[in-house]
Amino acid sequence: MAVVASAPGKVLMTGGYLILERPNAGIVLSTNSRFYAIIKPLYEELKPDSWAWAWTDVKLTSPQMGRETMYKLSLKHLLLQCLSSSDSRNPFVEYALQYAIAAAHATFDKNKKEELKKLLCLGLDITILGCNEFYSYRNQIEARGLPLTPESLASLAPFTSINFNAEESGGQNCKPEVAKTGLGSSAAMTTAVVAALLHYLGVVNLPSVTSGHIQENEELDIVHIIAQTAHCIAQGKVGSGFDVSSAVYGSQRYIRFSPKVLSSAQGAGLGMSIEEVIGDVLKANWDHERAKFSLPPLMTLLLGEPGTGGSSTPSMVGAVKKWQKADPQNSLETWNKLSEANSALELHLNTLSKLAENNYDAYRSAIINCSILTSEKWTEGVIEPNQTEIVKALLGARDAMLGIRFNMRKMGEAAGIPIEPESQTRLLDTTMSMEGVLLAGVPGAGGFDAVFAVTLGDSSSNVIKVWSSLNVLALLVKEDPRGVCLESNDPRATEITTGVSSIQIG
Repeated sequence: MAVVASAPGKVLMTGGYLILERPNAGIVLSTNSRFYAIIKPLYEELKPDSWAWAWTDVKLTSPQMGRETMYKLSLKHLLLQCLSSSDSRNPFVEYALQYAIAAAHATFDKNKKEELKKLLCLGLDITILGCNEFYSYRNQIEARGLPLTPESLASLAPFTSINFNAEESGGQNCKPEVAKTGLGSSAAMTTAVVAALLHYLGVVNLPSVTSGHIQENEELDIVHIIAQTAHCIAQGKVGSGFDVSSAVYGSQRYIRFSPKVLSSAQGAGLGMSIEEVIGDVLKANWDHERAKFSLPPLMTLLLGEPGTGGSSTPSMVGAVKKWQKADPQNSLETWNKLSEANSALELHLNTLSKLAENNYDAYRSAIINCSILTSEKWTEGVIEPNQTEIVKALLGARDAMLGIRFNMRKMGEAAGIPIEPESQTRLLDTTMSMEGVLLAGVPGAGGFDAVFAVTLGDSSSNVIKVWSSLNVLALLVKEDPRGVCLESNDPRATEITTGVSSIQIG
């Protein structure tokens, strides 16, 4: 029986750079774009001599990349031997696989370990699929002569092939680079594979999506620890981990873990088996903090791809760290102001959520009024006295965002990197001056990857139109606060049925 798990992509709304250091918090929104992992046995039945086997077979398929990779997995040492060409290897999936099986070994008793061996002797057939929103299809849309609109994106087949995305790079014989939109594909993919494997092997019971609302359970903590470890080791560095945390738990306010929790995994090979390493990591004091967070009601997250090429987050982070060392006084001052602006934005958004809870009718009325006006006229649009507090919080959120942008630009200029490049500044200023736009900014570490906006009521359609005229492609990305979950079947089958049911019969 196949197990299908999915994990969401993310948008880091506040906390760029600061989130790398405790105790700075960041607000990260999970999205409706998800990565899927499908796990099933490779063989239908056990071979009679399988009890003596030392190795089992693993097949990894990535249909969108047109790749299939075969491995042998040592049942004793949990080491992988790749039988395919090295350029088809995926280190994120490899570590996810080794560490998930090691977690089963570390937590199971003798009887369950025997069952585990039988299950593994059937081999593992792993398929990974990412929603189209993780990748840039701008070239394909333009090649078809279609306008840069969400409708054009929606006309692409689900899980469209992406192996030809970089053929436009001059035709040299270089390894094709996949153009991404910055939604955290490696974190979502790693989390989906870890979750699917842990469920398949019987280590955890994943929450199911059928109820429409995912109940968190303690078992998600195991998924989180294994996914963070696999992701960090595959990347070759310990990042802040907000992308994996949101892939596991959904939208949240996040404070990173201390990097020392991964010290035994980083020192793997120093005489410790993979099982011992993962046993250590599972017992470590994971001191990250998270609190539930999502956008207040009647607000929409929009993401736009400007088409100016992506940015390298690691090199930008390196430049900021270098500047902090070279100019500790000024960098600390900018850092503190940025932190204050982040906290202010979080406070205003939480206030708006509370106001919506306390008096939804007044809140709804104020949001609808403001959605058809530019921010300068929001106070004039308020007719009832109980709406002044709502508008005050909306304007407070806008000011906080302007403060975040100002200090991010200042930091970029001082560090010599384009955190909010001039082209993005012009685009964000234009966006923030439109009717019904609460805020706009560059997510995460900034650069040329994407821009985001938060709009009120139904005003997003106007923003999409203006973006399209400015050569910015609005992506089919929305906030979806759910984290990792078990899916009822292969997403490719579901996509076909939902596609058919959405066709209007005229």
